[in-house]
Amino acid sequence: MSEPVPGDVRRPRVVLGVGGGIAAYKVASLLRLFTESGHDVRVVPTRSALQFVGAPTWEALSGQPVATDVWSDVHEVPHVRLGQGADLVVVAPATADLLAKAAHGLADDLLTNTLLTARCPVVLAPAMHTEMWEHAATQANVETLRSRGVLVVEPAAGRLTGSDTGKGRLPEPDQLFAVCHDVLDAHDQDLAGRHVVVSAGGTREFLDPVRYLGNRSSGLQGIAIAQAAVARGATVTLVAANVGLPAPAGVDVVEVVTTAELHAAVVGAAARADVVVMAAAPADFRPADVSGSKIKKRDDGRTPVVELVENPDILAGLVRDRGDARRPFIVGFAAETGDENASVAGHGRAKLERKGCELLVVNDVSEGKVFGREDTEAVILAADGSEVPVPPGSKSRLAHTLWDEIVRRAGRQNPSR
Repeated sequence: MSEPVPGDVRRPRVVLGVGGGIAAYKVASLLRLFTESGHDVRVVPTRSALQFVGAPTWEALSGQPVATDVWSDVHEVPHVRLGQGADLVVVAPATADLLAKAAHGLADDLLTNTLLTARCPVVLAPAMHTEMWEHAATQANVETLRSRGVLVVEPAAGRLTGSDTGKGRLPEPDQLFAVCHDVLDAHDQDLAGRHVVVSAGGTREFLDPVRYLGNRSSGLQGIAIAQAAVARGATVTLVAANVGLPAPAGVDVVEVVTTAELHAAVVGAAARADVVVMAAAPADFRPADVSGSKIKKRDDGRTPVVELVENPDILAGLVRDRGDARRPFIVGFAAETGDENASVAGHGRAKLERKGCELLVVNDVSEGKVFGREDTEAVILAADGSEVPVPPGSKSRLAHTLWDEIVRRAGRQNPSR
């Protein structure tokens, strides 16, 4: 995340709108994340938001005055100036009422006026009961806003007010902050209207109820790719294989364990996708037989022999099954080490030719590189013979570089939805 910015450098200006929902209490933590990372934040609550969290809290945490109407400090023309001067406007929680007003251009308080005057990226984080979120009117308003380039983050599923559970929960503050951070970096909603599928993590193939064959993939890169796609406006399905990390805000998560489950989930989601990024590490082999009980050591000292059978090739199968349609646009990943037969790049280029996908991201994983680390480096190989080196840096940086390449090569295609 951003480090504090020195005083002589202009700090990014954020307008943090707060809607009148119970989730307003969470937004105090979001505000703190912005201020501690060097952003200049002006909080603009609605009048009803102040029923949940009072103005003194927002003023103390932001160091800025708080107003809800256009009549305070009129000489500064706040209903125009706030939106014009912002680098980002984020509203959390965005209630059903606020979504409706934003979609229809209503402006009856300072926040809705600011939304009309903003020429910077706008992020709305809805939070409401499931029935309100799923109502046709709310969904129509969301689609209208997205069509105008507004990033409407999908709400999370979980415990709501009272004993209710369902979709409509405000994502956690750190997840929202990560999305906003990426939006400030991306500056474009070039994936708006696209449905993308990203796989992440490593599969497990069980030997018995206790033991399994697995790999070192943490899922960090796949999560970074999914998060970057959300920030650029995509509808994202994340197929997560044994990823022990929180999912990014705004993604639909399908959790899987084995390669067979990963295969089924990816194929099912790919049928309605514009782009599939296979960042997961599926096991190439699985045991031919799985013991129903824990395999014990033998008294005679003999070691059990495990017979392996080959798993389906998910990436090659996706390419084969789409035929000549060239949709979805398919990206693969290859974790490689050099050997006496070929270099890392040589193995990567051969794999790209075998798989038939449009792009292949090749990581050199020798000597423990990449796995479980925040930093990475790679080369993006293309089917046309070109390549894009990605120098050492964060996995978020690689994710955005990859989406830049995907948009450049597939951006002119019409979405399949």
